[in-house]
Amino acid sequence: MTKWSPIVGFMDDDHVFKALADPTRRLILDRLFAQDGQTLTELESQVEMTRFGVMKHLRVLEDAGLVVTRRSGREKLHYLNPVPIQLIHNRWIDKYTERHTSALAQLKSQLEEEK
Repeated sequence: MTKWSPIVGFMDDDHVFKALADPTRRLILDRLFAQDGQTLTELESQVEMTRFGVMKHLRVLEDAGLVVTRRSGREKLHYLNPVPIQLIHNRWIDKYTERHTSALAQLKSQLEEEK
């Protein structure tokens, strides 16, 4: 099981990338983004796979810190946790969108327009 620290953030980017690599898991995250706090039954009805399959995907998402759960009576509600994605964005995407990279992209666009 991976370690999650709310203060430091996610400890291992590899688990987040692994979780995001699967299209079904990305679909589950999209469904939770659209409507947070869904049960397993609600999520299962939105994908074409068995309940057990959805449970396995949810476990990977939970281990990566992308989904957190809360019990409400007999139901277990699943919530999107965007913090690991934001940390990935800050670490791996922001540095590539700095000023000099943007300038190169603008130059490329200008050169293509002049053709």
